[in-house]
Amino acid sequence: MSIHFNDKTKTFYLTAKDTSYILHVLKNGAVLHAYFGKIIKTPNIYHLLKLPHISIDNDIINFGNQLKLDFLPQEYPAYGNTDFRSPAYQIQLENGSTVSDLRYLSHKIYKGKPKLEGLPATYVENEDEADTLELELYDKVAKLKVTLIYTAFRDYDVITRSVRFENMGKEDIRLLRALSMNVDFNDSNFDMLQLSGAWARERHVIKRPLVPGIQSIESRRGASSHQQNPFIALLRKDADEWHGDVYGFSLVYSGNFLAQVEVDQYNMARVSMGINPFDFSWLLKPGETFQTPEVVMVYSDSGLNKMSNTYHKLYRNRLMRSKFKDKERPILINNWEATYFDFTEEKLKELAKEAKDLGIELFVLDDGWFGKRNSDNSSLGDWFVNKEKIPSGLDGLAKDINSLGLKFGLWMEPEMVSPDSDLYRKHPDWCIHVPDRPRSESRNQLVLDLSRKDVQDYIIKVVSDILESANISYVKWDMNRNMTEIGSALLPPERQRETAHRYILGLYRILEEITTRFPDVLFESCAGGGGRFDPGMLYYMPQTWTSDDTDAVERLKIQYGTSIVYPLISMGSHISVVPNHQVHRITPLKIRAHVAMSANFGFELDLTNLSSEEKEEIKRYVKKYKDIRKLVQFGDFYRLLSPFEGNENAWLIVSEDKREFLLYYFEVLKGANEPIKRLRLKGINPDFNYVLEDDGSAYSGDELMYAGIVIPELKGDFQSIMMHFKEESIKNG
Repeated sequence: MSIHFNDKTKTFYLTAKDTSYILHVLKNGAVLHAYFGKIIKTPNIYHLLKLPHISIDNDIINFGNQLKLDFLPQEYPAYGNTDFRSPAYQIQLENGSTVSDLRYLSHKIYKGKPKLEGLPATYVENEDEADTLELELYDKVAKLKVTLIYTAFRDYDVITRSVRFENMGKEDIRLLRALSMNVDFNDSNFDMLQLSGAWARERHVIKRPLVPGIQSIESRRGASSHQQNPFIALLRKDADEWHGDVYGFSLVYSGNFLAQVEVDQYNMARVSMGINPFDFSWLLKPGETFQTPEVVMVYSDSGLNKMSNTYHKLYRNRLMRSKFKDKERPILINNWEATYFDFTEEKLKELAKEAKDLGIELFVLDDGWFGKRNSDNSSLGDWFVNKEKIPSGLDGLAKDINSLGLKFGLWMEPEMVSPDSDLYRKHPDWCIHVPDRPRSESRNQLVLDLSRKDVQDYIIKVVSDILESANISYVKWDMNRNMTEIGSALLPPERQRETAHRYILGLYRILEEITTRFPDVLFESCAGGGGRFDPGMLYYMPQTWTSDDTDAVERLKIQYGTSIVYPLISMGSHISVVPNHQVHRITPLKIRAHVAMSANFGFELDLTNLSSEEKEEIKRYVKKYKDIRKLVQFGDFYRLLSPFEGNENAWLIVSEDKREFLLYYFEVLKGANEPIKRLRLKGINPDFNYVLEDDGSAYSGDELMYAGIVIPELKGDFQSIMMHFKEESIKNG
């Protein structure tokens, strides 16, 4: 077992590959956090907990007139006692009091990893892959049982955490705050890294030093959001991509979240993460339980890149559940930027024929195929085919597309409703709203109330009917607005603040049903681009539309930032037309191709308007991507130069056996009389000899790693190069 309990010292030792996580139970039942970091084989719990002013070796928590909890690192801190820092949870009893006090009750340790009721989470395929600790705490006044759930993976430097609340009494308990984890570090000598931005510039890397007080990121939009991603990392001051301690915290959740670091008066850093307490409460009736989402904690002793590779492998292998998690993803053409709403069936077939000639494998019909949808002002919710645009229906169109040798895919936005729709006219109470308040529209649409089972059942039925009506191989599931006037017509007043979380639980139920019913459909999630790029969605849908911004230069930052947590196989990246529709920049086809070929490759333009020269160039890129697709989608990713730190960007994708790799280099603006540029590579085998596919030149691995490779001179702005290396025996064999 990788989890042990020392009954004599009342200490739990969790080991995940090269990581240790240690907690300690005091004689009075309070649970302290002792250590999280590089594996310690023979730790002394009293040394780990030794702090100024604390006689921890006597196992005493309160003595004299001093307030000792405020000094101590705690495992799951409460509100209202002698700890004045932010609590991990807070409750309210029927008498109005909000004080609680959890003490150790019992524990169990077992092989494997449990599912979380109604929630996505990482998993194991056999019980020997991980061990789990369930640590039960109890508040005897509130009669509240709180179970802290830890799983230690054996082959990953990963500890997962979540919490289950259970009302064991006869009176109601209201949860006001229910975070999924808390870690108290004994110092604050860290920088905090977050992934922040906005629509069309998601997940930019932001790093700032910790300072006394609270620093946090959050979403109050009903989705994980374009603005903040449910992830933070703490980096030691000497840490970079390749060196130093890094602690990652990633929340497997798609709704309102909070990730917070509080630095206290003694410069101790408290990290906490979970559902955002803002405008949240949950009524626990006697006998009821509440399960929090999972936080995936990753420790790296060798910088950010090692942390990222741990997340990539775990999320690719033990978060994504789709049969496509282990399959190469198809090259697609999406008609959106080619036609927007203005298309005919014949125009779609023209695009498909061009796509087939270029070697593309999947044709995706985007918005505008249903109801009376000729603009974004109507018809969401009316999921029946517009026969004026598509006379042969989805089945006929799919058959025609399939006859060309292409698979057929479809865009949908099932979570939304247009006020100008048959569905809204029939069920005006089915949207999220508050009585006597205006219903704010965004993109001429409202949000369906997924906290309602009847709405969930409607979506499951209409989506199932569509997928059964034609040979549909792919679905792009979109969500183009956030929540306002959050309330539900079916929930009683005392449960209205549960609406946002109930919405996410309803969404997860829908996705569970749909993806289970249609296992042969490749689902890609989208939220106005990257507004819900989170682990919760990846559990159901193994790829995400990374951003609505398809400009190659902007995508360098977006994809670089996304790679901090998420694997390349989860990112959709397409070549689009120039001038770019988002930023109106004109860039060469080559850099657009190289950026798009760094993830799941596709196209977002009118292929019928390309010149013969452009078509030939695209054919070459498509052919090349098919050659490197497995490497891109399943290889190990290494960031070499950051677009946030200069004019250059470079990254490397290496096969697991290190016998093949791709080097990408991007230069945004050309400088005059520039010095020679030499890149030192990472992650390859220094003992191998490699051959560059382009010209047959040979390099030793140690030369590439320690002396580096000279980047050829590039002429003009917005330039790039992609170098494909193979180990000598592969090349010659």
